[in-house]
Amino acid sequence: MGFSMKKVVVLGGGIAGVEAAIACRKAGFEVELISDRDYLFVYPISIWIPVSTLSFDDAKVSLTAVSKAHEFTLTVDRVCAIDASRRELSLERGGVRQEEAVVLAFGAGKTRIPGQEHTLSICGEPEQSLRLKARIDELIERGRGQIAFGFGGNPNDPSAVRGGPAFELFFNLHHRLQQLGIRDRFELTFFAPMAEPGARMGAKALRMMDARFKADRLRTKYGTRIKEFRDHAVVFEDGSVLPSDLTMFIAAGKGCQVVLSSDLPQNAAGFIRIAPTCEVEGVPGWYAIGDAAALEGPEWKAKQGHIAEAMARIAAHNLAIDQLGSRGRKQTYGKHLNILCLMDMGNGGGLVYRDAAKAFLIPLPVVGHWLKRLWGHYYKASKLGRMPRLPGL
Repeated sequence: MGFSMKKVVVLGGGIAGVEAAIACRKAGFEVELISDRDYLFVYPISIWIPVSTLSFDDAKVSLTAVSKAHEFTLTVDRVCAIDASRRELSLERGGVRQEEAVVLAFGAGKTRIPGQEHTLSICGEPEQSLRLKARIDELIERGRGQIAFGFGGNPNDPSAVRGGPAFELFFNLHHRLQQLGIRDRFELTFFAPMAEPGARMGAKALRMMDARFKADRLRTKYGTRIKEFRDHAVVFEDGSVLPSDLTMFIAAGKGCQVVLSSDLPQNAAGFIRIAPTCEVEGVPGWYAIGDAAALEGPEWKAKQGHIAEAMARIAAHNLAIDQLGSRGRKQTYGKHLNILCLMDMGNGGGLVYRDAAKAFLIPLPVVGHWLKRLWGHYYKASKLGRMPRLPGL
């Protein structure tokens, strides 16, 4: 008599979804990963594409290769509708399916500000990193320019802010212009609507960032909400205008359209409401992780990749208890909420950490940059099954 494994469907081929597929497979499930593209884009290292430190292909990992290494099924398709009450998924090419065990890991949508089409984002569609590179190369060829980098907030869910990559790319661009000997011909300004962007990292980290900005002659425009973007300017609600030949802007997250259009339980920002076990409220057997999920916790909490991966492993563990009768207690994500970031600055970096008890930033001149470069190689190799992955790294 044949044995049929129970199946889990994972929606989303990003950091959270890939880790969920691997963890569910290890837990003993048959796994299908559904992604709208055939590669995993490693966003934490994509900051080097616009400054020509890394190629676009270097930030990609083939999902076909990952699926073969970890023995799960890959389906390249787009989820266009969800009916949680009927446990139904509607796929663009694959039609309507009913699924008992699902991990929702398809990330977040983006808030919109008028004129946002005049900006490019390092956290948007992967191809935008190449458009940023082209624009930066044009300005370098011209030999001068005004460049503005910034990020936005979402008052309905402050955890959906993603400012770290904006700071990293900003510092990397400053470093590249210095290397080329043309830094003094460029005006670099960082903007954000909050009075102290980066405050969630802790007071010490904030002071060190401020000192770095002053030492490198980097301008700031903080504490004023953005009214609109124009072709060559950022306009603020106080009437001030920041001229810009290139505006890089990371919009705050919100629920993606497929969630907003569904009957899934949602918080005010459109993220999926979950129990501490990552189970979707009111939908047994369905879990939500990473950027798609609404997090509860301290006011400084932030959605980061290592938290998404911890949630993926928790979902796999708890699904095994639900579906396979595995022994043990269900796990929760609360104890994994911390801020952990190796912030790259082009010629060095800093290790940022914060939890409920402490917050610190350790400067890592020179070596910090190379540690993050090594992490990129390690991360890709681990996903391809060529080396073990250490949780949290």
